[in-house]
Parts: sequence; structure tokens; C-alpha cells
Amino acid sequence: MTTTTTNNNSADTDLLRRMRSGAADAFAALYRRHQGPLYRFALLRCGSADTAADVVQEAFMGLLTERFRFDPLRGQLQHFLFGVARNLILKHETAHRRHQALPGTDDDDDSDGPELAADDACPLVRLLDNEAAEEVRRALALLAPHYRDAVILYEMHELSYAEIADICQVDIGTVRSRLSRGRAALAKRLAGWRTTASAA
Repeated sequence: MTTTTTNNNSADTDLLRRMRSGAADAFAALYRRHQGPLYRFALLRCGSADTAADVVQEAFMGLLTERFRFDPLRGQLQHFLFGVARNLILKHETAHRRHQALPGTDDDDDSDGPELAADDACPLVRLLDNEAAEEVRRALALLAPHYRDAVILYEMHELSYAEIADICQVDIGTVRSRLSRGRAALAKRLAGWRTTASAA
């Protein structure tokens, strides 16, 4: 664990302790530290700004009321919040059933087929910074949810396979498979967009 990570964990633990003692400024500080990354994850994961904002609010209110109880000995607060947000979004999706998947991306994780190595694709963060950002967001929204989790957490938030496995409650091999298949489906979608854009 790096010194920066250790310092962040210590700061979060101290703020949580103060928040649980009733310090409003400690809650505000935690919110400022983690709201941005959590909102970006939720927005890319669910595709709706309103839903993402609701998820962030519910996650932080759950932290405040201890409905979602974080144990510093089990990892970083940010990763815990990603897991909370993911579960809230899954509940929302189950209730609304509005998911539309790309053809071929809902295969089981152990199905046969070519896989891309983890380092073969461009980081999404670069694509999201250019003119193709909206197309990337649309392509992400069409991925099956379990692929979307892996791609967003790995590419956008630079988490390790082990960290993603913990957040998504699966093993590392499943994370590797989901990331590979999610990237392949995303690349296929974006290749079609580039062909159309070049022809225009």
C-alpha cells in the first residue's frame, strides 16, 4: 500500500470517527473528497444524471446514518462507496428493467471467444476527454452491467483486478474475463462509429 493511500485511509478514518461523533464539517469534508469520483462512476454506470445524483445522495446518507457501515480494516472508503453505489444501481435496474445490451455481450463469463489482453485497449479516460466522449458514453451504456462495472472501475478509476473483485463480489478471473469481453464489445461499437464518422 502506498504512502498516499495510507494517508488517505487515515484521513478518511479520522473524518468518519468525527462524523459519527456529530461533527457536520467532517461529513462535509468526506463528501468533498469522494463525491466527484463516486458521481462519475454512477453516471457512466447508469447513464442518467438524475439517477447518479440520487445514488450519490443515498450512499452518503447511508454512510451518515450508518445504514452502510464502513470498516477501515477491510479497505478504502472510496472502494466501499463504489460498491454501495453499484448495489444501489443494480436495485434500480432490477426495478425498472430498462437495460439494452449489445448483441453478444451478455454471454456467460466462461463462454469461449477471443479476449483482449488488459493492456491492449486505450484508456477510456483519454477517449472521454475528446470529441468522441458522447459516443463512448453511449457505447458504455449499451454494455451488459457486469461488463460496464469492470470497464469503468479499471479504465476510469484505475483500480486493480483485486479491488474490482472485492467491489463486485466476484473472483479475479471473472473480473479479467468481464474486462476483456467488455472492452471487445466497446471496441466493436466504437469501430462502427469511427467508420460512420469517416464516411461523413
